[in-house]
Amino acid sequence: MKLTFWGAAQQVTGSMHLLEVGSYKILIDCGLDYEKDTYQEENQQFPFDPADINLVILTHAHIDHSGNLPTLVRFGFEGQVLCTPPTADLTAILLFDSVELFLRKQGRKPRTKRGNFSGPKPLYLHKHVMDTIDRFVTIAFNKPFRINGDISLTFIPVGHLLGAAAAVLTVNDHGEEKKIAFSGDIGRDNYPVLVKPEPIPEVDYFVCESTYGGRYHTKDQTLEERLVKEITEACIKSPGRLIIPAFSIGRTQSLVFALNQIFTKKLLPPVQIFVDSPMALQATDVYRKHHNLVNQEAKDFYKTMGDEFEFEHLAYVHTMKESKDVSNYFDPCIIISSAGMLEGGRIQDHLYYNIQNYYCTLLFIGYCAKGTLGYKLLSGAPIVRIKDREMMVYATIRQTDLLSGHGDHDDLVKTVKQTGKPKKVFLVHGEDKSLQSLTTALQEEGFNVVAPEKGEMFEI
Repeated sequence: MKLTFWGAAQQVTGSMHLLEVGSYKILIDCGLDYEKDTYQEENQQFPFDPADINLVILTHAHIDHSGNLPTLVRFGFEGQVLCTPPTADLTAILLFDSVELFLRKQGRKPRTKRGNFSGPKPLYLHKHVMDTIDRFVTIAFNKPFRINGDISLTFIPVGHLLGAAAAVLTVNDHGEEKKIAFSGDIGRDNYPVLVKPEPIPEVDYFVCESTYGGRYHTKDQTLEERLVKEITEACIKSPGRLIIPAFSIGRTQSLVFALNQIFTKKLLPPVQIFVDSPMALQATDVYRKHHNLVNQEAKDFYKTMGDEFEFEHLAYVHTMKESKDVSNYFDPCIIISSAGMLEGGRIQDHLYYNIQNYYCTLLFIGYCAKGTLGYKLLSGAPIVRIKDREMMVYATIRQTDLLSGHGDHDDLVKTVKQTGKPKKVFLVHGEDKSLQSLTTALQEEGFNVVAPEKGEMFEI
């Protein structure tokens, strides 16, 4: 059995791992690598022939895990994609949105003399997304699924996102049973809407994410307390606006539920809230569709108070005209818009009109990859480029990790400990400092740990 790391190796994005059991080849995740400016061109260069891949296992819908699937299909992959039902629904939304983003980027540069757009060609189009969706086969949590005579798969809930799973594979390797687990992205306990991660069973090999290695989430303040504080400062003490960049899928739903609880309890006077993301509308419907998979707190709230994602003074913005009207709304308000790292979507319009507004607060609630506009703002950049214009940053920039969908250092160590004593733990999906911190901590606990390089192969 061979395991090769082709993505998220010593970096965060682009998750893609190749497991070979004899001649049978399984790709675990197939995400976009967007840590470089030229990622579109780089992502179509697979280090293997996509037609040789027999199967893809998708841990969850986020684009750094799913976003290159249509490219794989475009270049010859003909197998199935195994995932949970919510992951299938959410991935479809994200992939279609990716096509729109590619087309916008292509049309952003001037036309050539022949009248053609000169921007980067799209990695894939709607047809390729539809071909990809046709390959989805959904599997329920904790139900062993036999892939073939030698391999079975079980999905374990890990929080992080609706439908997110760790993939546990039991393999008959020449008469010897071996178990290997891929963590996907590990969530955290007591997160709005989402279930807490279930323990991953004992395995022989474990591929674990390390996003928050060496980092610890805030423990001395609750999410409710922090949101009340930020809203009070930005919208009540002064007549300003609070802009919260949030991923449309996952983060927005959890944030809306948390705000619903705050205003239902009357912890603050009413403040108008706008959710300006068409994709968030679609994703929220998926959360409603799979309501049996939300956590008990959300289920109980639904029974007593109704829909977690609808309440007074909350408005979902549908059209571009409505979005522009939000920019002209001068009363105190909260604007939730995508994308979370500020690299696209309607959030850029709101930034354009507010980044130089002293009465605006920008609250980051998630991770921003290096090179993104969000990362630059969090790093204290005094001038940023938005819509081809250099702009001074006068808005207040704040950040909280209380809505981070990733487990922190302690959560990751606990997750690895649950797997028993694997022969080897492979750390992926992390920056250098995170990888080093988690490696040291796990080695001190007696684990055999390696942070593989891109393209590194292991016989297991």
